Amino acid sequence: MTKKKTMNFTKYIKWFWGIVLGGLFAICFIFLLASWGAFGTLPTFEELENPKNDLATEIISSDGKTLGKYYLKANRTPIQFKDLPDNLVKALVATEDERFYSHSGIDFRGLARAVAKLGAGGGASTITQQLAKNLFTKKASQNKFKRVIQKIKEWVVAVKLERQYTKQEIITMYLNTQGFLFNATGIRSAARIYFGKEPKELDLQESAILVAMLKNPRQYNPHRKVSRKKSLARRNVVFSQMEKNGFLTEAQRDSLQKLPLKIKFTPESHSDGLATYFREYLKQFMKRWAKDNPKADGEFYDIYKDGLKIYVTIDSRMQKYAEEAVTEHMANLQKYFFDEQKKNRTAPFYDIEKSDIRKILNRAKKNSDRYKRMKAAGKSDKEIEKAFQTKTDMRVFTWKGDRDTVMSPYDSIRYYKHFLRSGLVSIEPQTGHIKAWVGGINNKHFKYDAVKQQKRQVGSTFKPFVYATAINQLKRSPCDRLPNTPYTIPKEKYGMEDDWTPKNAGEKYGGELTLKQALAGSINVITARLIDEVSPVNVARLAKSAGVETEFQANPSIALGAIDLTLLEMASAYSTFANKGMRVSPMFITQIEDKNGTVLDTFVPETKEVLSEESAYVILNLMEGVTQAGSGVRLRTTYNRPKYITGYPYKFNNAIAGKTGTTQNHTDGWFMGMVPNLMTGVWTGGEDRSIHFAGIDKGQGAAMSLPTWGIFMRKCYEDKSLNISKEPFDKPSDLSINIDCAKHEEDKKDEKKGEGEDKEKDEDEF
Repeated sequence: MTKKKTMNFTKYIKWFWGIVLGGLFAICFIFLLASWGAFGTLPTFEELENPKNDLATEIISSDGKTLGKYYLKANRTPIQFKDLPDNLVKALVATEDERFYSHSGIDFRGLARAVAKLGAGGGASTITQQLAKNLFTKKASQNKFKRVIQKIKEWVVAVKLERQYTKQEIITMYLNTQGFLFNATGIRSAARIYFGKEPKELDLQESAILVAMLKNPRQYNPHRKVSRKKSLARRNVVFSQMEKNGFLTEAQRDSLQKLPLKIKFTPESHSDGLATYFREYLKQFMKRWAKDNPKADGEFYDIYKDGLKIYVTIDSRMQKYAEEAVTEHMANLQKYFFDEQKKNRTAPFYDIEKSDIRKILNRAKKNSDRYKRMKAAGKSDKEIEKAFQTKTDMRVFTWKGDRDTVMSPYDSIRYYKHFLRSGLVSIEPQTGHIKAWVGGINNKHFKYDAVKQQKRQVGSTFKPFVYATAINQLKRSPCDRLPNTPYTIPKEKYGMEDDWTPKNAGEKYGGELTLKQALAGSINVITARLIDEVSPVNVARLAKSAGVETEFQANPSIALGAIDLTLLEMASAYSTFANKGMRVSPMFITQIEDKNGTVLDTFVPETKEVLSEESAYVILNLMEGVTQAGSGVRLRTTYNRPKYITGYPYKFNNAIAGKTGTTQNHTDGWFMGMVPNLMTGVWTGGEDRSIHFAGIDKGQGAAMSLPTWGIFMRKCYEDKSLNISKEPFDKPSDLSINIDCAKHEEDKKDEKKGEGEDKEKDEDEF
C-alpha cells in the first residue's frame, strides 16, 4: 500500500470514528439536555413515585366480588404483580420486549435494527418506554419534530423508571395503564370485560388475546366483528413469539394456534352488570359523603378518579339470584298482560278518561331525555311536538332482548307504559345488612328505582302492624276469636269526615274467626275491630318505630294499608319481627377505603327495641298462617296452578312467615316473606296506578309478587354456601301468650264449664 493510500485510509478511519463518537456524544448531549429540561419539563421524583392516573372507584360485595365501578373516562383498577398469571407475563415479554430483563429502559439493539430498516422491521419501544408514554405523554404529536422530542423525553423517563422500579413493578404498571377499548382500562378491567374473570384466572390463550391487543386495541379487538380475523392472527403471532423465546414447544404452539378465538364479553358500563339500581343509589350517597368527609388538604374526594374502595353489604350470589328471579317471573307475567291489553281499547290504562291518559303521556314526554335535549337546544313547543309525532329509527326493550324498530317517540312512550315493573329487596334482620337490591326490570330502559325511590300503596301488607300492636298492647292470642261481621267506626271518634265501614273482599261475612285465620284470609272487618281496640295512633307509632320513615296520618284506614311507602321501608320494618322485636336500621355500606387501603369511614347500624321478644314471636306465628292456609299457601302446595305463577311448585316445607298485599283495582301486588335470617320483600305493578290487570286472579300479590319470592328463595336454598335458615323461628322460653289454638279451645271450654259449675253452686247455695 502506498503512503498516499495509507494516509487516505487513516483519514477515513478518523472520519468514521469521528462520526460514530460524535453521534454518540450528540445522543448523550441530547439526553443530557432532555434530562435538564431543555425540551420541556420532565416528571419529578414525586411524580414518578406517584403517577397521576384516574382510578375508578370499586364497589366490593360482602363476598369479595366487584359489583361495579364509578369512572368517567378510565375504568382502571390497579392490581399487583402477584395477581398476574405467569402465562400473561411470558406472553407480554415474548411479544412486546424480548430483551426486557437485560436492558435498562432502552433496547439499543432493537433501536439500531429499527434505524437500519427505517422501522420496517418493527418498532424499538421497550415495555418501559411504552409505560413512560402511557404515564407522561398524554397524546402522541402528529408533528414529526415534536414527536421526536416526545420520544427522547420518553427514553429519559424510561431510564428513570428503570432506576426507580423493579422489572416486576414496571410490568404491573404497564398492564395497569394500558387501554383495551369498551371501557376496559388496565388489565383487570380487560380480563373482566372480555372474559368475565379476574386476571389471575386467565388461561394461556386468553392472555395471548389480550397481549395481541396491545399493538392496537381497535385493530386487533376480539369483540368487534370487523377485527376478529386480525385478532386471531395476532394471537397466533403471540404464540409464535412465545415458542421463539422458549416459553412453548413447537407442538404446543401448533396446538394452541388451532384453537378458535373465544371470549365472554361482559361489558361494565353503568347500566350493565349486577345491582345497577343499587349502584345508582350508592353513587348519590357517595357524592353526599364526599362533601361531608373532605381530604386532609380540604379537597373533596372524587368517586370517578380517586380509586376508592366501597365495601357494601350486598351479596353477589344473592343479588344474582334476585335479578334472575325478577327476570324469570316478570318475563312470564308480561306475556299475559300483553295478551289482555289486546282487548283493551285504552291499553295499557284502565279506569281513567282519555284526557287523563293524555296528561300521563304528556308528563312522560316532558320527563324524557329527548324532550329535555330539544328544550335545552331552544326548540319551540311546536317543533318538539312535531318531532314526537314523527316516526324514527329506535332500539326498544323486549324481554327477548333489545330490538330495532321504527316508531314515533309518542308511540314508544305508550309502548314502554305496557311493561309491568317490579322490585325486590332482601335484608338480614340480625344485622340490617341489605343482601340484594333489585330496583326494576331493566336499568337501561327503566330508571325509576322501586326499592328506595318509589312509594306505592301497601295494602294488606300493613295489617301485621295492627295485629302486632294488639299483641304487644293487649296480649292478644292468635287463637282469640272475633266476629266476621261488618264493623263501623264513627267519624267523630278519630276526627274523620265520614263513618268508616270497610268491606271484606267478595263481601263474605259470617261466624267467628281466630286472629290467625283472619290474618291468613286478610279479613278487613276484623282488622278494623283491632285497630279500633288499640287506636290508629298506637299502630302508627309502632310502625314508625319498626322502620317506617314516611310521615302519614294516623287514621283507621291505615289498617288496610291506605298509605304509600317504599319497599325498603316495609322490608326494614318487617325485619323487626324476625329479629325478636329489635329494630336494626338497614345498612348497605360497611367500610370505605382510599386507593392505598387506608380506612376512611366505617358504618354501624342503629338498634332499638320495638316489641317484646314474645310479641315478635307471636306475630311471626300469625304470619306463618298466611303460608300454611292463606294467600301464601301456594309456596307449600304442589297441585297444578295457572301458568302465570312462574316457577311453581316451590315445595317449601320450612318455617315461612309472610303476608301478601293487593291494593284497590289490583294496582299493586306485594309479598313480604321471612325466614329466621332473611327478610325479602317484593312489589309488582304498572308505572302508573291506572296500569294493572283487569281481574284479581292475575292482579293479586300472590300472583304478581309471591312467585318472584319463591324463585329467589329456592335459588338461595340451592346454594349451600349461603346458609339461609330452614329452622323454625326461635321460641321464647317464657312464652305466656297461648299460640296452640287446639289447646286454647279446650281451655275456653273448661273455663265455660267451670263458670257453669260455679253458677250452679251459687244457685244451690241461694
